[in-house]
Amino acid sequence: MNRHFLGDTAALLGRSLRHIGRSPDTIVTTAIMPIAFMLLFVYVFGGAIETGADSYVNYLLPGILLITIASGISYTAYRLFLDIQGGIFERFQSMPIARSAVLWAHVLTSLVANLVSLVVVVGVALLIGFRTGMNVLGWLAVAGILVLFTLALTWLAVIPGLTATSVDGASAFSYPLILLPFVSSAFVPTGSMPGPVRAFAEHQPVTAIVDAIRHLFTRQPVGADLWVALAWCAGILVVAYLLAAVAYRRRIS
Repeated sequence: MNRHFLGDTAALLGRSLRHIGRSPDTIVTTAIMPIAFMLLFVYVFGGAIETGADSYVNYLLPGILLITIASGISYTAYRLFLDIQGGIFERFQSMPIARSAVLWAHVLTSLVANLVSLVVVVGVALLIGFRTGMNVLGWLAVAGILVLFTLALTWLAVIPGLTATSVDGASAFSYPLILLPFVSSAFVPTGSMPGPVRAFAEHQPVTAIVDAIRHLFTRQPVGADLWVALAWCAGILVVAYLLAAVAYRRRIS
């Protein structure tokens, strides 16, 4: 059964990746907005923002990476919605394939596409001055956090992809996720925010994740931020996966 599931998932993943390969504009579009934000803040607002960091792009990049992921997962909901509306799901259900393979193929496609977009964004950051003395283990730790965060948001994207009644509804859920880093430590230290805003910023998942990645980039002790970030990612992943599984069963029943 496991071999059957893995084979079906791999075949469907190949199908989805071929679609993206024929439309590379998806990845380009996903990366353009975060890169535009990064350039805007570094070259327009960066000189007026006091962060205590040697370079504002070093301070900014972790938040930009999370915005890249939030922007990219909207395409997961979009592609899933189109497959449902186009009758692809019903066709797959009539074939001898593992039912969960369909969803996992979309999730893994999102993971691959987002990783490519993240590499593009990091490449641009390096061109405009981002520097880090991290070793290989540090990069692996950052990659692990980003992969876990991507999986958590992707399973969250599966829910509107299965339940939305329009294309706009399927992808609109990502807008609050894109805006969430702006009310966190991603762009400015939370200490500069008014009381209620600061309280929200310091206790939402983006701040813990951004701070953990930033400390890894600057080779500072990560402390509790890493465990809080992992707890947020794992918690969102588990809840989103369970809700997506329920929505999927209702959709195909």
